[in-house]
Formats: sequence, C-alpha cells, structure tokens
Amino acid sequence: MTTAIIVAAGKSERMGTGTDKAFLSLGNKPVLAWSLIAFERCPDIDRIVLVVRKEQQVAAKAVARMFGISKLISIVPGGNKRQESVQAGLAACDVDTRFVVVHDGARPCVTPDVISEVVKLAKRVGAATVGRRMTDTVKRVEKGTAISATEDREKLWAVQTPQAFNFRTLANAYKNLGKNDVTDDCQAVELAGETVRIYENRAPNFKITTVEDLQIASALLAK
Repeated sequence: MTTAIIVAAGKSERMGTGTDKAFLSLGNKPVLAWSLIAFERCPDIDRIVLVVRKEQQVAAKAVARMFGISKLISIVPGGNKRQESVQAGLAACDVDTRFVVVHDGARPCVTPDVISEVVKLAKRVGAATVGRRMTDTVKRVEKGTAISATEDREKLWAVQTPQAFNFRTLANAYKNLGKNDVTDDCQAVELAGETVRIYENRAPNFKITTVEDLQIASALLAK
C-alpha cells in the first residue's frame, strides 16, 4: 500500500497573525482541498493521512467530506516543527504501508500525474522527490546583504514536494535524526546515508507563503 501524508500544520507566519493558509479560499476551494483532490484522483495513492493544527481538525474533516475525499483514513494534529508533523503522520499510517508520499498542503498546483511519477521512481530507487533545475543566477550571502560568492547553478535544483520513500527508509531516518533539524524529508533520508533521486517537473508547483503567492496560484488554477 502507498499512503500519502499531506502536511498542513504550519503557522503561516508570513500570511499574518491568526491566518491558516491551508483554509484560505483559492478559487472555489480552500487551499488544502486542491492537494486533497489531486491525491484522491491519483491511482498510485491508496490512502491519505492529513496533518493539521489541533484546532483545525474539525474544519479539515469538513473540507474532506465536502470534496469527497474517500481515501482519507486519519486526521492528526501536527507538531511545532514540520518534521514533528511528518512523524505524526507516519505514526498514523496503516501497518501495511510500504511506500509513503509526503506533500505540503500549501502546494495546491500538484497534479495526479506528478504524484504518480514520484511514486513510481521511489518504488524503483527507494527515495524520490519532485524538483526543477535552477535557472536564476544564485548568490551566497554569508551576512547581511553582501554577496559572498556566486554558486554554480548547473549543480543546483529547487526541491519541492511530493517526496516519496520506502516507508521503513523514512521512518528509520526520522527515528535516528536525534536533535537535528531538517527542512524537508529528503534531508532526513540523506543524513541517514540514503540516496534520493529527483523527478524533474517543469510545471508550476510552488508553495504558498504570501498573499501574492495566493493570487498567482489563483490565476494558474483558473486556467
């Protein structure tokens, strides 16, 4: 079985105090609903675990019911850090889960086809993520706003979600993470000595963090 963990328990600090971007309107649906629907429609996903803020569990259940998310098996409260939320999602997966796909609920442009490609790659190699090659010139800034160096963009990728793994690979990576903080699940797996492969996706798949991002996503999804 392949289980998706959709993480939507962030504080949404750049959206403003008291705002939960997962439940903001995006077109005719809440932001979170777009990801739920994409995973519901993906034939390579068997079950869905949703991780939200504790106070949003009832609202999340209502969204899932409203949009017919039949694959949803559990809604669990997240932690203070993203990695804690992912671990809560892992703990809620059924025992027969062989592969797990982690996705940020704030990436509403994800499609069933992209999800399938990442799952298929993970089943071949054990760990996979969506990403795209950097096209901008990338500068390193060590302090303040002064440029320290120019990076070789030929070796750089912007990594996104979904990210897919053999269940035991990801669960063991987090179990042995200790006090290390990671910014995504790939980093946890990398620290465990595993290799992660990238599926290149050139379609928009950005993460909503600001009001401007919400406006861009609305325009894209309206097409």
